Amino acid sequence: MKISYNWLKQFLKVDWEAEKTGELLTDLGLEVEGIETVESIKGSLEGVVVGKVLTCVKHPNADRLKLTTVDLGNGEPVQIVCGAPNVAAGQTVPVVTVGSTLYNEKGEGFKIKKGKIRGEESHGMICAEDELGLGTSHEGILVLDDALKAGTLASEVFNIEKDEVFEIGLTPNRADAMSHFGVARDLRAGLLQHDVSLELISPSVSNFHVDDRTLKFDVVVEDAEKAPRYAGVTISGITVKDSPKWIQNRLKAIGLVPINNIVDVTNYVLHELGQPLHAFDTARFRGQKVIVKTLPSGTKFTTLDGVERTLHEEDLMICNGNEEPMCIAGVFGGLDSGVTENTASIFLESAYFNPVSIRKTAKRHALNTDASFRFERGIDPNRVKYALKRAANLIIEIAGGKISSEIVDLYPTKFEDFQVFLSYEKMDRLIGSKIPRETVKNILASLDIKFNSVTDGGIGLTIPSYRVDVTREADVIEEILRVYGYNNVEFSHKLNTSISFSEFSATKIENVVANQLTSQGFNETMANSLTKADYISLSELLNEAHNVTMLNPLSSDLGVMRQSLLFSGLESVIYNVNRKNNSLKFFEFGKTYHNYESGYSEQKHLTLFASGNRTKDSWNISQKKSDFFYMKGIVTTLLERLGITKIKTTPTKNDVFSEGITLSLGKTKLVDLGVVNRSILKEFGIKQEVLFADFNWENVLKVGGKSKVKVEELSKFQAVKRDFALLVDKEITFKEIYNLAFQAEKNFLKEVDLFDVYEGDKLEDGKKSYAVSFLIQDLNKTLNDTQIDKIMQKLQHTFEKNVGATLR
Repeated sequence: MKISYNWLKQFLKVDWEAEKTGELLTDLGLEVEGIETVESIKGSLEGVVVGKVLTCVKHPNADRLKLTTVDLGNGEPVQIVCGAPNVAAGQTVPVVTVGSTLYNEKGEGFKIKKGKIRGEESHGMICAEDELGLGTSHEGILVLDDALKAGTLASEVFNIEKDEVFEIGLTPNRADAMSHFGVARDLRAGLLQHDVSLELISPSVSNFHVDDRTLKFDVVVEDAEKAPRYAGVTISGITVKDSPKWIQNRLKAIGLVPINNIVDVTNYVLHELGQPLHAFDTARFRGQKVIVKTLPSGTKFTTLDGVERTLHEEDLMICNGNEEPMCIAGVFGGLDSGVTENTASIFLESAYFNPVSIRKTAKRHALNTDASFRFERGIDPNRVKYALKRAANLIIEIAGGKISSEIVDLYPTKFEDFQVFLSYEKMDRLIGSKIPRETVKNILASLDIKFNSVTDGGIGLTIPSYRVDVTREADVIEEILRVYGYNNVEFSHKLNTSISFSEFSATKIENVVANQLTSQGFNETMANSLTKADYISLSELLNEAHNVTMLNPLSSDLGVMRQSLLFSGLESVIYNVNRKNNSLKFFEFGKTYHNYESGYSEQKHLTLFASGNRTKDSWNISQKKSDFFYMKGIVTTLLERLGITKIKTTPTKNDVFSEGITLSLGKTKLVDLGVVNRSILKEFGIKQEVLFADFNWENVLKVGGKSKVKVEELSKFQAVKRDFALLVDKEITFKEIYNLAFQAEKNFLKEVDLFDVYEGDKLEDGKKSYAVSFLIQDLNKTLNDTQIDKIMQKLQHTFEKNVGATLR
């Protein structure tokens, strides 16, 4: 949100530097993210001076150019070539001197240089008003008042205004600060803590009066729940034209483009007081009646931007006497009721609409306007009529006309101020420090909070209705603390804490796993738990009935809570692939969410993703692609790190994989892993293979992380390595060989490794060769050849008997 410092000073005559004021606003909770200097005319006409045209003759080499001599007030007249048809001797004109910069309407600058035009020297430029940014006319040069002296700075003649604009990162709860007056109100409270007492100046509406009652509009509110307060007045005899410079400058400073004097006033009051308004052309409003109601679902309506929209049955609409829609209430006006250059009379609307209703409507139609931004956060319902009078007075001041009706103000159920009791004891406990009671009272008074009762134990308070975020005692304490200043709270240099001991810590295990994965080149990601509802269709294992659906989603892409971490991970994959980062390894700890018949369920998962090369490109590393066995190795080492070793492998039933396995411990499923189905990858535009592993983290925690690490001394006695080349049937797995070896020799066998697999035409059909190494060691003595041969014979016999293996 942009706040003009010059505009702010209309309400509070503060003389602090903008930087100092910005620091105070940030301390008050209105975080100033930046301060920008803004000029009413880009460049502030620097280098532009008043000149007197001494002579003006036809250019010798060009029919449409003239050769002038101009006095710039420095005693040395200069020659300037000018193409304007109206330039003449004796005129007083604005001149851009050599070396100065002019800016076009896009803010692009070009420097004026000494040069030759058709053979004649030119030392500057005599300008039209559009070239200086003073207007839109380019019919000829701008002729100034002859009373001005040559050499006078143009910035003094045209009263160039410089402003400093605060960019405030407004939090959603601070609806009271969505205007210049609201920020000034907060700033006044902060200044009082710095012993600066300033009056908060409110725009006067005392001169508002009804001129006649010739243009009466009846108002009917059919849905008072969605429109608790609705006010309006008619103004006739207006002239639609450009706004005066002072309004244009205010709007331009905060990034708004002036449109015409009527629309500009509604925008001006919106940013001045925080109250959205809307002006309807009465000539285009049939029936001289305003009806505030909802319309049947499917009704078509064209908004100001020319887009035809389909209305929802809960969209609140402003309709004419024929019940035709003219405006989406609190969101966007209609194409057929807006103010044009031919408008002569208007119905001016000021209202309080239900924040929830406005937010839903704005999201349904993907509209985010200044009006909806304020309505959906909650404006001050008691300022509706005041803002209407303020806008009406401004319109009459700059557009002429007269008030042609009484103000219609439908406010059947008035908003009550919040009643809160503030306990001193609770305040001291929450803040952790005792703030002087008199200081507390002064802060509350500066925030327009009224005292109902004062006791030794606390204060009974009435909170103004515009503070929609202050409804509880804790909210009041927060208000006191932010105005008092967090930096002013005293704190002890002594830290007291209690330390709890636990042998098992889920966080500790997560850190162990995260450290191992990062050491293997993985990066941790954190994706949004909200996702697209359409992703459910990508897997038969996901059920639409189990969706946890958002009642008021930010967008259709964030409509449900995720049932799987796969799809948010694939979004990260394609995001990186699109940016030429093709070799990826991610992991994420996150939750899935389900709505079962028995109730809502949250389940924690750890997911791994790998795609592309295993390592980054390097001149001294031969690249290998991440594949199924690489992912399986990563998963297996993770489980082993957590002490989970006796794992059962079965084919997966998860249809997100084109090929995959499930790792279990007994009947407890731990991990699904495999290659992601190409049909799913195609939905994300991913063309390269992606490996995915999904840990049921709650099951992993139940069975893992409880084994103790044993530390053993390195043996003094030498280990012996022997090899077998085993010829086995093709269906025999290395895991079977591995398990049989340790069953046969439990005392001295330390390691079993597979270092080669051969399948070729030199072997019998249905056979393959495993080259297996065995590491044998006695920790208490050196084994002799006889003992080693005996162990190897035992292993050979076991393989022959159980899997029909023979030595090659």
